[in-house]
Amino acid sequence: MSIIEPLSKIYDRDLAKLREEVEMYPNEADLWMKHGDLSNSGGTLAIHLCGSFRHFVGAVLGNSGYVRDRDAEFAMRDVPRSEIFAAIDETRQVVAATLPQLTADDLEGNYPIEVFGHPMTTEYFLIHLATHLSYHLGQINYHRRTVSLA
Repeated sequence: MSIIEPLSKIYDRDLAKLREEVEMYPNEADLWMKHGDLSNSGGTLAIHLCGSFRHFVGAVLGNSGYVRDRDAEFAMRDVPRSEIFAAIDETRQVVAATLPQLTADDLEGNYPIEVFGHPMTTEYFLIHLATHLSYHLGQINYHRRTVSLA
């Protein structure tokens, strides 16, 4: 069995959870609130995750044409929740359309760009993206609960 099917399910599950976390903020302003030592807000992390997946999966593997502006992902503020939802929904669609197109040779071959300064297989990098999503999803959950108590 290819790793594509389980990764597709994990990505879809966790991107759906991202949408749910953003929705669970009591009010939209809380998405952008900085609290304590937390360096990024939930809104910032949600936008960053969408940019990451639309770039690394959509553009690099799927030739979607998406052009990433990583600095803007961390500089944006007060983006309406509806725009974040649209970005998450688009990200889910791009991932769902791209992954099934990958072949065993694609997975075993090197990822087209050296993200960490050294070559790695596409399969390895796709696993990394799952852990990256999970890591930031946990941060968003923690941020949401922390600002709700403030």
